[in-house]
Amino acid sequence: MENFTDNYERAYILFPSLDNNVFDDYRLEEIVDLCKSAGAVVVGYCVQKIKVISPSTFMGLGKLEEIKDDVIQNADLIIFDGALSPAQSRNISDIFDGIKVIDRTGLILDIFAINANTREGKLQVELAQLKYLYPRLVGQGTRLSRLGGGIGTRGPGETQLETDRRHIRQRIVNIEREIAEISERRKLQKDRRTKNSVKTIALTGYTNAGKSSLLNALSGSNVLVQDKLFATLDPSARKIVLDDISIILIDTVGFIRDIPTDLIDAFKSTLESAVNADIVLNVCDATGDYLNQLEVTEKTLTELNCTAPIIKVFNKADKITDFTDYPKSAVFVSALTGLGLDKLKNKLKETLQDSYLKCKISLPFDKISLFFSLTKYAESYEISYTGDGAVADLTIKKINLGKFSTLM
Repeated sequence: MENFTDNYERAYILFPSLDNNVFDDYRLEEIVDLCKSAGAVVVGYCVQKIKVISPSTFMGLGKLEEIKDDVIQNADLIIFDGALSPAQSRNISDIFDGIKVIDRTGLILDIFAINANTREGKLQVELAQLKYLYPRLVGQGTRLSRLGGGIGTRGPGETQLETDRRHIRQRIVNIEREIAEISERRKLQKDRRTKNSVKTIALTGYTNAGKSSLLNALSGSNVLVQDKLFATLDPSARKIVLDDISIILIDTVGFIRDIPTDLIDAFKSTLESAVNADIVLNVCDATGDYLNQLEVTEKTLTELNCTAPIIKVFNKADKITDFTDYPKSAVFVSALTGLGLDKLKNKLKETLQDSYLKCKISLPFDKISLFFSLTKYAESYEISYTGDGAVADLTIKKINLGKFSTLM
């Protein structure tokens, strides 16, 4: 399918087409891009429609035997665009004379291992990899020793394959504890920003939709931008001022369809920046499969219990001439040319103003302690004491108004 050099592994893709897993050009382009980001070049692919999943090989044995010679002659690696059990992975490898088999989860984890730079990012990737590798260590024997490096063995995989299960379980516990400590420090940072009336806006969205480019365009910074999937793994934060409103823009890890559950669990501490943000921007590539991009991101944010207002932002709008089929509520921008950035900034200001209420509450003495217990839900407050009690002026998010109802 593409030219390749000796520096790339040659990958053959197995694509099972189930009722909820339709094969299309977008899906093929995505898996090819995933392979490229991991350092592989696609030399061929096979699509098989499946009504019943084979417990031993997922796809039908006849189809695998049909392509066997072609795969063995041309590929060093088989990538399965779906999730395989450890037994299914081993069985498919045996059919193709021991060629390494990586499923979609393993491929994405490998890309994350390449792109993790910070201590937190590396910990989160290692946690996800260990949880993925753990069931695959059982009964493998010498099979794993012949993987020989490359895709699917980067990060902790190279050392953890030789350790016992008890050590891996203990390492998982230690990593989860360290990530929890990092999460607690991030919460303290958020509390300080809240105390200083600094708002946060999280840039979320499908991987490679242009979040980092949009962050740079809005803030005038130079965060790394690369035309590949998951180039941004570690969150970046930049400060901007809209009128008199101080805002922290946070660029988060990108989402993708069928994102591994372990990845979402491992990156929950990082994704808290989106969950706790005042506004979330769902950034889509206007030239791509934007309906799927919107769905994947919104589903993931729902799973994370995100309640912040979400603004749909369609990037690369300079390449669009007909906007008829796009959501009417979306904001269309081009991070490259600056198109629509002023409109987006105005939308952000309007949304921030609409999300908050300023209240004045008269407090009798017996409710002052209750008020202080609720101030964690306030963005800011001032309290002055009177002969009858106190008067509190506070700013709160509208969604938190009910928490103060007993005081009003």
